[in-house]
Amino acid sequence: MAGQALRGWTRCFHPAPAAETRLVVFPHAGGSASAYRPLAAALSPTLEVHTAQYPGRQDRMGEPVIDDLHALSEQLVDVVAALPKPFALFGHSMGAIVAFEVARLLEARGLVPAALFVSARRGPDLHKEKMHHLADDATFLAEVSRLGGTAAMILDDPDIRALALPALRGDYKAVETYRYRPGPDVSCPIVALAGDADPVLDVPDLENWREHTTGTFETEVFKGGHFFLDDHLDAIVARVLGKLTVSP
Repeated sequence: MAGQALRGWTRCFHPAPAAETRLVVFPHAGGSASAYRPLAAALSPTLEVHTAQYPGRQDRMGEPVIDDLHALSEQLVDVVAALPKPFALFGHSMGAIVAFEVARLLEARGLVPAALFVSARRGPDLHKEKMHHLADDATFLAEVSRLGGTAAMILDDPDIRALALPALRGDYKAVETYRYRPGPDVSCPIVALAGDADPVLDVPDLENWREHTTGTFETEVFKGGHFFLDDHLDAIVARVLGKLTVSP
């Protein structure tokens, strides 16, 4: 992938060239890089945060959505590999699976992330998905709204909803049709995070992530739902910085 194309895949809202470590963030289904701007601001300048901007939304609206998580991960691995080292990965919900698959691909190249943070997502080989992406618009949007978050708020505007729906539906298809492929997992540490009232995650299922690393494994559960990050930004920042052995 050429340099210009690589740059098109991530957004760095707070450049911190003196930072020793880069954190690459992978958004949730229907999410965009801008949703993680507060996290990037809070981590800067200790970490330089690069957030993935998936095709089919915001400034990439004219590009087709990639509705296959393996294909999406294969596009993103070159982007991450081109960043200065060391780097760590952070994925929320759908992004947790993307981050995990990118980490597997990186390690196959001999590039081991400093850590993998997986948020609001069960382990990769626990398939409990319903095929919401096949539902009619009203039923599908009701499911999106049930989870809360920015996506739910914008759906009240008919014009924005019409623009956002293809990416949302494509992302849901990607998540719901994803299947874990047996093979080498990762050696980097995994930190699994969740909200205790997440309607689509059974908190004990976080433990499944332990089976997918030969490195250390930790979990932390916060008060809140699927988007618990919004209410616990300071604690998340402290957890990330602490794991990466840097001072806030």
